[in-house]
Order: sequence, then structure tokens, then C-alpha cells
Amino acid sequence: MQLSTLNALSPLDGRYAKKVDNLRQYFSEFALIKFRVEVEIKWLISLSEEKIIKEAMPLSTSTQKSLQKTLQSFSEADAEEIKKIEETINHDVKAVEYWLKNKFIGNQEIKSISEFIHFACTSEDINNLSHALMIKHAKETILEPNFEALIKELKGLAHALSSHAMLARTHGQAASPTTMGKEIANVVYRLQRQLDQLKAQKILGKINGAIGNFNAHKISYPEFNWQVFSKIFVESFGLTFNPYTTQIEPHDYMAELFQNMIRMNTILIDLNRDIWGYISLGYFKQQLKENEVGSSTMPHKVNPIDFENSEGNLGIANAILCHFSEKLPISRWQRDLTDSTVIRNIGLGFGYTVLAIDSCLKGLNKLEINTKKLSDDLDHAWEVLAEPIQTIMRKYSIENPYEKLKELTRGKDHISKEVIHAFIQQLEIPKEAKDRLLQLTPATYIGDAIQLAKKI
Repeated sequence: MQLSTLNALSPLDGRYAKKVDNLRQYFSEFALIKFRVEVEIKWLISLSEEKIIKEAMPLSTSTQKSLQKTLQSFSEADAEEIKKIEETINHDVKAVEYWLKNKFIGNQEIKSISEFIHFACTSEDINNLSHALMIKHAKETILEPNFEALIKELKGLAHALSSHAMLARTHGQAASPTTMGKEIANVVYRLQRQLDQLKAQKILGKINGAIGNFNAHKISYPEFNWQVFSKIFVESFGLTFNPYTTQIEPHDYMAELFQNMIRMNTILIDLNRDIWGYISLGYFKQQLKENEVGSSTMPHKVNPIDFENSEGNLGIANAILCHFSEKLPISRWQRDLTDSTVIRNIGLGFGYTVLAIDSCLKGLNKLEINTKKLSDDLDHAWEVLAEPIQTIMRKYSIENPYEKLKELTRGKDHISKEVIHAFIQQLEIPKEAKDRLLQLTPATYIGDAIQLAKKI
């Protein structure tokens, strides 16, 4: 069966293929092979530049350009050739080495030092750097910009809705008022804090041989400082050198990164659920899209499908990322192969996250604040002024203020403005304080909410 978006097993390669297409350049099988080729080529060039390794004579400028051109023009046809070699030898990294040797069989410079392709390397020297580059590029060019776009949209909403007073709900019950903008500002702050950590995350790499001790390196060139050379090589990719590993780079940085993503995704789940709830309450309307159907049987419905889609995909992303962060740092003794098959799925964690961000952004762009509904709910919740009244009573040393307001308001079906004002009028407090309470309404009892929302 020819693969298509209709018969793909994963929705990321099917229904949502176009939305995550830009991730394929980093997390596809083709991308992994290309990054392996890049590491192998740069390793050969780096070795040739070291005069102490006399057998690996420096490559001419033209040959180095030829190697770089091979990388720049690397195509799916090239990857297919490598896959065919792999089918014969049953080793994916060794297949890259053989392909490079065959590719430059006509170049005498490279042919003379062809055994320095993959010199002293274990497969994981190549793989860990390839995976690190995949993650680094995807994080910096796709994941971070997507979160930045979401934060920018939320910040804009926080500012635009900063003064829209809203009845808060703690435990699902009417509580001291806030503003819609301030509630969105809370999310902006949480996401920005996590994004700062994401950007600061170091991506580690190693190239130290079959067991992490430079065994083959030292036996071949005992006087050469392989530790310094390897550190320089790893850092040339914009990665952080890990000097202590077994056969594999232990993937702790991956766990840190994925757990960071999980925290950001969890904050986004919280946002999706809150917006869903505000839509249900009528605080937000959703802009209608012509020809769109909300329900197959109920014509009136405008469902919050974008926030639901986002929440669902974030759940899948977090489940995958959680497994990565718990599994990848564990390897029996100096190496087992359980990480190899797991690590091939990293693109799924990124893919479902990016898909969820896209859905959330789509939903946010449909929102329209319903000022009348916000106002109506506040006008029917005068009981929330029990808090400021009893607080002012405390200020003027009136006995049992909390208990008196509790008796007046708790569990009552409806507390009207008249009831609240009658209670305030009989208080023995200064006129200035009494007037301030009488002027207060649920819509104006919002503290610094506007200022906080605008400041984010």
C-alpha cells in the first residue's frame, strides 16, 4: 500500500501532516541520516587538520568544499542508497561510513585517508551528536518560536482585556472579582518563565569511543590530547561537551528538556480548560466561520473544538515525553539498546506539542469577549463584597466581623445590593470608610488586576 495521508498510521503523518511538516527536516529518518553524514564529514575534516595525525594528511580546500557540497546537496536519493547498504550489512551507522567511502572513491585525497572516516568512533559517537543536532535545531527554529507566538498572542489578550472585570471562581464558587486580562496574564508569566528555562537548556554531546574512555584513540595516538580535541569538536556544533559517559551520552539533558516541555504543555492544558469553561459560561463568544458545522444534529452549536483538540494532543505529547524522560537516562551497565528504538520517536513529542499550540492559537483568534455576560454575573454576586466589608471592619476593631458577614451571606440563594448596603449603613465606622464601601460594586472590587494585566 502506497503511504498517503489517508492510510498513515499516525495522525501526524496523516490528518495533521501539513501542520507539522516543518518538523520533518529534523526528525524524519532522512534527517537522522543527513545529520549522521554531517558528523562523519566534519570528523574526517577535523582529523585531517591535526598535524600530529600524520597518516591523515590535510585535505585541500577543493576537497573540503567537495565534502561540504555533498552535505549541502544531500538528497532523499542519497539516503535511499545508504538504506540499501544498511539492508545488506544490517547496521545504519556503518552504512553511512561505507556510503561516504564509495561516494569519494574517485577522490585520491579522501581515498588515501578513507579509513579515517569513522576513525575510533562507536556508532553512538555519531548518533548522540546527530540526535543532539536534531533536538537543538527543532527546539530553536520551531518549538521556541511557536511558544513565543502563543505567549505574544496571550499577552495581547491580557492587555486588551485588562479592564474587563469578571467574577472569579474558587472551588467553582463565586469569589472575589478579577479581570479576564489578569487571568490571562497569569498564564503569560507561567509560560514565559518556562520558556526562559527551555532556551537556557544545554544540549550535550560526546565523541569518546566505545566505552567513553578514548581507548581506541589513545592506543593509536597516545601523545595526542583527545579529550581537548573532542571537546572542541563537539562545541563546534554549538553543543555542550559531556566528558563523562559510557558508550552512550546518558540523555539526562533530554530528560531535562522533555520535563520542561511537559511543564509548558501542562500550563497550556490548564489554559485550554479555563478558556473552555469561560466559553461555557458565556464569557467568551466564538467568531462564526461560514459553512462550519458545530454538531451533526444540533444546528445551534458552536463548539470550542480548537481548545479541546489542543488539550487532547497535549495529553498525548506529555505521555510520550514523560516516557522519554523516565526511560532514556537509564541504560544497563555501559550500554543497552532500549534507548535506540525509543529515541526515534522524539519527533512525536515535538509534533503533538506543536500541533496543540497551533490549535490553541487558532481558538484564541476566534474569541470575542461578552461584556454583557461578565457584567450580569457580577451584578448577581453582591455576596463577594463580604470580603472587603469584613476586612474594613477588622481595620476598625469591630468584633467578629468575619462571623457577622458569614451569617449574612453564606449559603444564601441571593444577596442583593440592597442587603449589602443596609448592612454597611449600620456599621459604626468612619464616614469616609462607609462611603468607600457604599461606592464599591462587584465590578470595581478588582484590586490591582488592571495594573497587573497591563504590566505583563
